[in-house]
Amino acid sequence: MKCFQITISGKVQGVGFRYSAKSFARALGINGIVRNLPHYEVYIEAEGNEFQLNEFIKWCKTGPEHARVTNVFVSECELKEYSSFEVVP
Repeated sequence: MKCFQITISGKVQGVGFRYSAKSFARALGINGIVRNLPHYEVYIEAEGNEFQLNEFIKWCKTGPEHARVTNVFVSECELKEYSSFEVVP
């Protein structure tokens, strides 16, 4: 198991990115959180195995239909042992 911090920038707020990320993460079996950040970015902490996380990161590079992703920054972080994947304030 690994944990990645993922920050996505571009047109990623107001397009359903967080709820689409939640749905896709749950379908892959990934646990974690997603929230909006100031300056129109989305922040994700995602925990899963290497395959799950690679698939999720690929999805983050395009996001839902109306998103326009310009940058995805990924870094490894300490496991927090999330029990589900949730949208948080």
